[in-house]
Amino acid sequence: MSHASLPAGTPDGSAHPDRPIRILVLGAGNGWHADRLRQAADDFASPGVQIEFGLYEELTSRLTSSHSSGIRCGGQSIENFDAVLTRTMPSGSMETITFRLSVLHAMVRHGIPVINPPAALEIAIDKYATLDRVARLGYPVPPTIVVQDRGEAMRAFETLGGDCVVKPLFGGEGKGVMRIQNADLAWTVFSTLQQIQSIAYIQAFVPPGGRDVRILVIGSRHIAVRRDSRHDFRTNASRGSTTSPITAKPSWIQMARDIVTDIGLTIASVDLLIDDDDQVHVVEVNAIPGWRGTQTCHDDCIASMMLQAAMDVAVQTKS
Repeated sequence: MSHASLPAGTPDGSAHPDRPIRILVLGAGNGWHADRLRQAADDFASPGVQIEFGLYEELTSRLTSSHSSGIRCGGQSIENFDAVLTRTMPSGSMETITFRLSVLHAMVRHGIPVINPPAALEIAIDKYATLDRVARLGYPVPPTIVVQDRGEAMRAFETLGGDCVVKPLFGGEGKGVMRIQNADLAWTVFSTLQQIQSIAYIQAFVPPGGRDVRILVIGSRHIAVRRDSRHDFRTNASRGSTTSPITAKPSWIQMARDIVTDIGLTIASVDLLIDDDDQVHVVEVNAIPGWRGTQTCHDDCIASMMLQAAMDVAVQTKS
């Protein structure tokens, strides 16, 4: 577990006046995003915030009759922290993922605020569950069919017009996402998914492709950007897309806020596809968003905004 102690201020200047707010950043402690969180700390004022980085693989729990939570990360009791900020969870078996989420639930039960909370993470990491919530709110989503059988998948491919995007149910950064316009390729892909016992998550392609709008919601604040890719229908920054600031329509902002509130997220991105007829479609919600591309066209430090949002939740929980 790596440690960084930094000067920072509470949202209202009154909470924890005699000591820093302590935040455990749970996830990778190395890389661009972790470095930005460390660097962001320097912008805060007294009385201070203390952040530490821990790994999901370091989580342990000891169950006793005591009221103590018994949860530790890297040898430290979770009760040493005022809040937990979740970052990318590494892949693992069903057992390891279930245990990690169960530990996050236990943290919440023991009064440790988790940003984002596990109940919200469980929805947002599942593309089907997420779009089901969005559709139930009455917001438009691309026509989507989710099946478990190759034959059903081929029928879905035809129903959706023979031009579809196939995605893993879990995952991000565009990994494993394919556009399929050929029935032979569709048969091969769906056969492979069936062999490895994976779900076929199939969406109609929304033209023109290669562009979307991302609304990054951070507590009470938001940032809207447009992402464009010349050579790929996917717009992930890791795939070379360019990002530019936009003034989002008020209806888009309200839509994003309604969605993150319904799911229970504090920090999230909502991705919108705008088709050739200027109609909007909610395509994804990310509960652990990256912000590298967004930061390139935004003056305020996004990492500072995220730390502040976590501090706000910690103060609200303690008050």
